[in-house]
This record gives sequence, structure tokens and C-alpha cells, in this order.
Amino acid sequence: MRHGNNHAVWRNLTDRFPHPYTRKDAVRWIRRVTEQGSPPQSFAVVFQDEPVGGVGFERMQDLNRLTAEFGYWISEAYWGRGFATEAALFASAYAFAQFDLERLQASVLEWNEPSRRVLEKVGFTLEGRLRKNCVKEGRVVDSFVYGLLRHEVKARSPS
Repeated sequence: MRHGNNHAVWRNLTDRFPHPYTRKDAVRWIRRVTEQGSPPQSFAVVFQDEPVGGVGFERMQDLNRLTAEFGYWISEAYWGRGFATEAALFASAYAFAQFDLERLQASVLEWNEPSRRVLEKVGFTLEGRLRKNCVKEGRVVDSFVYGLLRHEVKARSPS
């Protein structure tokens, strides 16, 4: 909860991630992850026995059922230390190893250059810029869509 309740973190995420991020929100997330079944699709990013972020994916529906939306967040206190890259490497390899997915995709708001670099390091390819398709903080902004296909994933063992 302490790391999630940060405006700088929230402004880079979908509005499903609330702000302020309260204890109730943290408990709700833990319950949802606990109940998601096996194999899991969401993980805490932990450093020295403390959760400092999250990573996961969610299968899309209908025609896009072999695609999952991919996302992650890291506490601002740990930005620039490789946590997001390691978490994304693990979760992308895991997603393809455990599920029949053919594609992962991630959207990044126009101002979030560090997240774009993380996705590129992991092997995601920039597929397009969606102009004025998101609303965040009362602003209508662009987003960048990245994709990673099963055969492109960089193998990474869990650590």
C-alpha cells in the first residue's frame, strides 16, 4: 500500500489502479490474486521481503482471446534499478510458458518514456501510436501500443 499510494506511480497506470491507494485497495488486490486460480497471472515484485510493485497480464476476450494485456508498476523509490525490466522479462516468459497465448500487448501513456524503454529491452515491438485515445488526469493524450509474440519472447527463468 505504501508504494502504491503515490501520484507519480498512479499517473502512469490505468484508472483501474486507484488513487489514493488505500489499505482496502491493497486487500482487494491480494484477495483477487489469491482467488485467481492456478496458474496465477499477477505477481508482486518483492525486494528484501517487501512488495515494491506488481506485474501481470489479463487475457482479452472474443477475437483477441489469444492475446493478454500486459502491465507492471514499480515504486518510485525503486525506479531506474532494473526491477521493472526483470519483472517484465519473468512475467512475459511465464505467460507464454503457462498459457496458450500467442501475443502480449502493453499500452504506455505518451509521457512515460522509461516504460517504453523497459518494454523494448524485454523484446516488445512498438506497433503504433494511438492519437488522443486516453484520458488521464483530465487530459486527452496519446498512447503507444507494444506487442510481443510467443516466438519472440526472451527466455528467463524465475528468480
